[in-house]
Amino acid sequence: MNFKIPFSGRAHTYTKKEQEVVMEVMQNAIPLTQGCFQNEFQEKFCQYIGSDFAFAVNNATAALELSAQICQFKNGDEFICPAHTFTASAYPFIKKGAKPVWADIDKETRVVNANTIKLCITPKTKAIVVVHLYGFCIDMEPIVKLAKEHNLFLIEDVAQAMGTDINGKKAGTFGDFGVFSFHSHKNITTLGEGGMLIVKDKKYAEIIPQLRHNGHCAWDIERPNYWTPAMGNVDLPSLDDKYLMPNNYCLGEVECALGVVLLDRLDEINAQKRERALKIIDELSKYKLLQFHRVEDNRHNYHLLVAYVKDGKRDIFMKKMSEEKKIQCVVQYYPLNRYDLYQKLGFGGANCPQTDDFFDNMVSFPFNHMLYDYDIDYLLESIKETIEDI
Repeated sequence: MNFKIPFSGRAHTYTKKEQEVVMEVMQNAIPLTQGCFQNEFQEKFCQYIGSDFAFAVNNATAALELSAQICQFKNGDEFICPAHTFTASAYPFIKKGAKPVWADIDKETRVVNANTIKLCITPKTKAIVVVHLYGFCIDMEPIVKLAKEHNLFLIEDVAQAMGTDINGKKAGTFGDFGVFSFHSHKNITTLGEGGMLIVKDKKYAEIIPQLRHNGHCAWDIERPNYWTPAMGNVDLPSLDDKYLMPNNYCLGEVECALGVVLLDRLDEINAQKRERALKIIDELSKYKLLQFHRVEDNRHNYHLLVAYVKDGKRDIFMKKMSEEKKIQCVVQYYPLNRYDLYQKLGFGGANCPQTDDFFDNMVSFPFNHMLYDYDIDYLLESIKETIEDI
């Protein structure tokens, strides 16, 4: 089906300056990975987000893999994770040996909170994964308190909420690890893929470069020539007297250089999307069929625009929007415990009624930054006409 407004897999266009930066690096950068632009991107990200340590990686899943690896799970350890999220929020921790305990969401915010997480804590809990889904910054202080009380690792998945904050403190800076994404869908994208991992503890920051880049490190011996015994050493990263296997999660110089300039307009993109979202939400407020989560301040960047469709009318609403208005709405974030992958692993059990209810009645509208004002106007009028018709 040809859609007038598709649910695009691309977040935004690129300015002339951003295009020129890419061409400059393509022509002149040596090397094309692990170079000066990586360092510049990491330093600028630290300044923007408010962190001492940031590490560019090839995608957010790699950042989650690194954080899961540092947790050093033992047999029987558990981690708490929302059932309502993208699969990459969970499986890196399972790969490292932990068992998921699925947390339910709050009905109004559509994300987990301290109360839903607290219900999942057991003596076996080792880590909490918090996902700032849809672009909304979760109330983190009560969750931080819970994590400290139970001596748990706290990982923030900020893939969709970069730039949001609570009282000036950015999402991703509350926990032990903050994970960010520059995937094609996100509010800024470094040519389709890219991620960033921030950490609080210096001892973790000291080993991440080696974990990220194949175990490469300098020799700790005095060498007579720079080429002997080899240009550099490869060793096992060590954490708390335990060895960890290295990975290759590097992000290229082109993507890093682009990320440096994209950070300059992240706040502008977030503000423009929030303004558009509030316009749609407010103009639809008299219609009770759709229930939105309305947040005026920088706590929400409206990475996605989603609504709960009342009275079991989600499918008829989407069918009319699709077939009559040619607008491609979608349903997102199938509860993870329902997927074949997690059921085959034995993790199909969950007590998440709010998750089930929201997923079974939610709709996500096309809402990338590339849309023109006339697209937004058409989307809004189409929603109104469809509701009235129903």
